[in-house]
Amino acid sequence: MTTAPEGAAGGVGSEPLWRDRRFGRYWVGQGVSQFGDRITDLALPLIAVTTLHASAPTVGLLTAAVWAPNLLSLIVGTWVDHHERKRRLLVAADLLRCGVLLSLPLAHWLGVVTIGQLFAVALLAGLGQVLYQTAYPSFFVALVRRDQYVEANSLLSTTRSFSFVAGPAAAGGLIQLLTAPVAMLVDAVTFAVSAVLIGGVRVQDPPVDRDGAPPLLRRAREGMVFVLRHAYLRVSLGFATTVNFFSFVVAAVLVLYASRHLGLSAGVIGLALGIGASGGLLGAVLARRVTRVVGVGRTIMLGGVLFSAPVALLPLGDGPLWVRAGVLALVEFVTGLGVMWLDVPLNALQTAVIPDEVRSRVAGAFSSVNYGVRPLGAVLGGFMGEWIGIAPTLWVAASGGTLAVLWLVGSPIGRTRTIEELDGVAGSVRGDLLPAHGS
Repeated sequence: MTTAPEGAAGGVGSEPLWRDRRFGRYWVGQGVSQFGDRITDLALPLIAVTTLHASAPTVGLLTAAVWAPNLLSLIVGTWVDHHERKRRLLVAADLLRCGVLLSLPLAHWLGVVTIGQLFAVALLAGLGQVLYQTAYPSFFVALVRRDQYVEANSLLSTTRSFSFVAGPAAAGGLIQLLTAPVAMLVDAVTFAVSAVLIGGVRVQDPPVDRDGAPPLLRRAREGMVFVLRHAYLRVSLGFATTVNFFSFVVAAVLVLYASRHLGLSAGVIGLALGIGASGGLLGAVLARRVTRVVGVGRTIMLGGVLFSAPVALLPLGDGPLWVRAGVLALVEFVTGLGVMWLDVPLNALQTAVIPDEVRSRVAGAFSSVNYGVRPLGAVLGGFMGEWIGIAPTLWVAASGGTLAVLWLVGSPIGRTRTIEELDGVAGSVRGDLLPAHGS
């Protein structure tokens, strides 16, 4: 039987997690910032495409810049592991991103927006995201119990999915009404709100043992070795990295394709993406039920296929406006459904098999590869769109992403039915994979 960490939300057999005040406060803060992110997702490339008339390779490089700081995730995560107050780091990450995004509306009002500033904003905002995502795992396990992992991830993913439903449509309207740089002021405000809400969530952080700890670089290497030797994490990393690489080949050209080739306005693009994103909302709501019926591993595999394969249909968007916008919305709907059936159970599984004392450095090691490959995919997608055309680029990405599921065939993840059956995995790997320091 698992024991709830002191300060974790709820108690065994307690009321639903969404009614817990502390979790609810974090949930709202996360949801607000996610909503703001949808504005930046659309506004940043649109500033480059419509205001600065950027080419496909430039848009690809800009997308890459957002994710390039993830290459530092291993180092940042290793440092975060030895920081006692993870909540403060989450707040600092939100405030950093707030300040960076405020620079764009200010530059717009002064008439000095440049492509160089867009790249600077992308890099610094990405660095804030790295700090947040490496501090988050330890905060998460202090906030909820082990048996609530899937429920908590489902709730958080539902909010994220809802932001993809309402966010793009609102973003498109705001961009047309206020211009893209000014619309990003809203995202900056959402990060400030998130910082205030998360700052008020009280949790008991897991103890940090600094006695006899090796230097930072050695601990970083150990985090990477741990991931590569771990039967579940190694396969998970290969699968997620392959999916992410090809998904960012798509991300590099999607807004460009919708704007220039489909001839859709910012408002129509936002509306289509918002309608399509309802698939993610539905997927997050159903994820817990689907994992109970078909098992954790099979749900992840099904999600991987649904997330990648429909992208091949995007080049079929031709004809009247409703057909062009409808194809974009349909593809987004199915891929949104798939990504939730991939993310929710995979995040819960990873949380269950990682020992507490290395969560941040393992998250950093994982992100250095998994997220670090995203800039490469974005750069390749931008240049492929220029060299071979956007339609062939989308077909290549759809095929590569779908084949990523082969990582899971016959693996321990593919055979996993419930999170509870992994209760002994984190403890069983400590002696073999974690060196004993100071002994």
